Amino acid sequence: MKIYRKGLAVILAVLLISAPAAAELADRIVAVVNGEVITLSDLNRAFEPYSDQIEEKYKGPDKGAFLQKNREAFLQRLIDQMLIEQEAKKPGAGVADVKDEEVMGVIRDMLVKNQMTMPAYVKKLAEEGQTLEGVKKEIRGQMLRMRLLRREVQSRILVTDEEIGEYYDKHRQEYEGREAVHIRLIFLPAPRGADRAARDGVGAEANRLRERILKGERFEVIAARYSKGPAAAEGGDIGFVERGVMMPEVEKAAFDLPVGEVSGVIDTEEGFQLLTVVDRKGAGLKPLSVVRDEIKSKIEDEKVAKKYDEWMDGIRKKSFIDVRL
Repeated sequence: MKIYRKGLAVILAVLLISAPAAAELADRIVAVVNGEVITLSDLNRAFEPYSDQIEEKYKGPDKGAFLQKNREAFLQRLIDQMLIEQEAKKPGAGVADVKDEEVMGVIRDMLVKNQMTMPAYVKKLAEEGQTLEGVKKEIRGQMLRMRLLRREVQSRILVTDEEIGEYYDKHRQEYEGREAVHIRLIFLPAPRGADRAARDGVGAEANRLRERILKGERFEVIAARYSKGPAAAEGGDIGFVERGVMMPEVEKAAFDLPVGEVSGVIDTEEGFQLLTVVDRKGAGLKPLSVVRDEIKSKIEDEKVAKKYDEWMDGIRKKSFIDVRL
């Protein structure tokens, strides 16, 4: 779920970003995990896309300390990934091996999404000092970890109807709908600080457009032709709008107007508006049947996060981990 839902997306993003290993320092071991090692070059290569983003976007104090803290946290992620992969490879783990065709399927999907050919990708990897086999190894490990997580964490999560009902009762305010109207709008700009005669002319034009609509011309056709407001090309259709969003005078007209009728010309600070109400929905509590799946997903996410943390703590306690960063 939230803990590992983005697993493949994260690793593929890293693989697509140019991230050559840093060469300022001689390579060395930064962590030993049950006899397997993580080197400084491993850490640099994996962390560099994130450090580049921090260098570009971080505006807070002491960027160096912030980078180091994130670097240490990232190393812990690599350690956890290695622990999970080791668990998945143990005899009796019950996790199926990842076949080469499955890995290649992931790579092909990645290339399609990024509009890249295989030869171009292989060339890009070579320029970065990587190989296709290395990428395949990383993806295979990620898929193996995901399978173990589904087996050990997600499959053991159960959300009952009672839990869903209790959550709904405790968070009723989150599911209280607000009154809203679906409107079409015609806007003719004429700021109140503009020339008085010119503004009066725009107001007269708004009244003429209203008369044409009342005589049978379609509101959306007039809006598409004359409106200078939002969604004019869509016939002025701005969808559902809740109370508290529009200017007070426009909101009053919208919520007082019956469905299908046309408002009078509304004089606002920026110009003149006409609107018609297409539909409306009332305030009130959304029924449990409508939000059940949403609530179930939230509870599952909370349970998975807790279960994952407990499971990882257990694996760390029975493992040998030596961090040397």
